[in-house]
Amino acid sequence: MSDAAAAAAMGPQMAQWTEVITPGRFDGKTIIVTGAGSGIGRATASRIAREGGTVVAVDMNEAGLDAFVAELPDSAIVKVVADITDDAAIAEIVAAAGGTVDGLANVAGIMDKMQPVHEIDPALWEKVFAVNVTGSFKLMKAVLPGMLEAGKGSIVNVASEAGLRGSAAGTAYTASKHAVVGMTKSSAYLYALTGVRINAVAPGAVATGIEAPFASEFAAPRIQRGMAAIPSIAQAAQLAASITFLLTDDATNLNGVILPSDGGWSAA
Repeated sequence: MSDAAAAAAMGPQMAQWTEVITPGRFDGKTIIVTGAGSGIGRATASRIAREGGTVVAVDMNEAGLDAFVAELPDSAIVKVVADITDDAAIAEIVAAAGGTVDGLANVAGIMDKMQPVHEIDPALWEKVFAVNVTGSFKLMKAVLPGMLEAGKGSIVNVASEAGLRGSAAGTAYTASKHAVVGMTKSSAYLYALTGVRINAVAPGAVATGIEAPFASEFAAPRIQRGMAAIPSIAQAAQLAASITFLLTDDATNLNGVILPSDGGWSAA
């Protein structure tokens, strides 16, 4: 899941952790990060920038992007206000990278309303898939030719605990994150001999501020039962640590990995 509000009501505590920056880890690298205006995307973009990388920071939330840029006035950040479901915006994002994309963090995503199939508005289903799956697909498709030509590159998609199980969210979000897992694994397999690595992280409960309303009296008791096993609520910076590790060369032998970054929820 991306939002911790419901889980917080059931008792998990905020994880305690202090970020340690590794200077120069992204020197000479240009990384596209979507969802950079808030939450996990912002924490990821911030860490890359503070570790020497050039960040193409993408979000529809211009105010959030402006606040992020203002926090790091001496860093190399290219702000792009864009909707990742729009083809013209995808071209703008890639152009902003200046011709070289060393990494892509597909973080942008939206929740559903914790509903089962018979209650889902088809428009919500389509919107969830457009952002969570199609937007990520379009950016992967846009950056992969350059990575293949260079013989290197790293893509990290953000899946979810809901991409690993059926009890973590509503059906639209769960189906979309299962699709992200499938897209990641298939791509990792097909590009395995090219020098391009494609992995995903699967967050558990994270304090991000993304709304995840329980709009279904039918589904709420079942989903809440699954959430009862959540051990802790992560900081966004903890997910950024997982994502940035997979983007670096230290993850050299990791390809097609769906990394649960969930404090042990998936072990339950």
